[in-house]
Amino acid sequence: MTTRTRGRPRNADADRAILEATRDLLLADGYEQLTIQAIAELAGVAKQTVYRRWPSKARIVADAVLGGYLSTGFEGRADAASSTPGMGSSREPDDLRAWLHAAAIQLSDATNVTIVRALAAAAAESEEDATRLYSAFTEPGRRQLLALLRAGVERGDLRADADLEAAADAIQGAVLYTALARRPPQVEHLDSLADVLFAGLEAR
Repeated sequence: MTTRTRGRPRNADADRAILEATRDLLLADGYEQLTIQAIAELAGVAKQTVYRRWPSKARIVADAVLGGYLSTGFEGRADAASSTPGMGSSREPDDLRAWLHAAAIQLSDATNVTIVRALAAAAAESEEDATRLYSAFTEPGRRQLLALLRAGVERGDLRADADLEAAADAIQGAVLYTALARRPPQVEHLDSLADVLFAGLEAR
């Protein structure tokens, strides 16, 4: 939850009502149509009650996701290798394709895209929220990607001097772009991305 300020004690019921209202409105109408006034009305509280707790709708959305009121399916991506067929056992770029295909499945869900776009707006508005959201969502997937790429280096498939951090940035950036640009991810495009990256990273 966001840092509390001095003043009257927070009401847990009001907090829950506000976060639930945020969830319902976000999923029904999208981030652009979400307003503090609408949240307050649905939660049955005064608008100032919302503002005393959260300075903006972006902060409320961030807390709704981090508090478990909204789920994107991206949580815990660092452990996905153990449950994704082929990951951790096949050779590059098949491991990378499997990771990208899993991301494509998640981003083919309109609800997930709505949440991802809302979280991007929240991260852009607040450095504090950006750090919290990175730790909860981006960093687990990045750790998994780096593990896959390092495994490729150890097997001799990828160059030992390859910039794996840059490769992880390119992969995650491409996936995020599809959500922000409102473009459903195409498996063929992601396969091509895997091929392009592998061509630049593979051992000669």
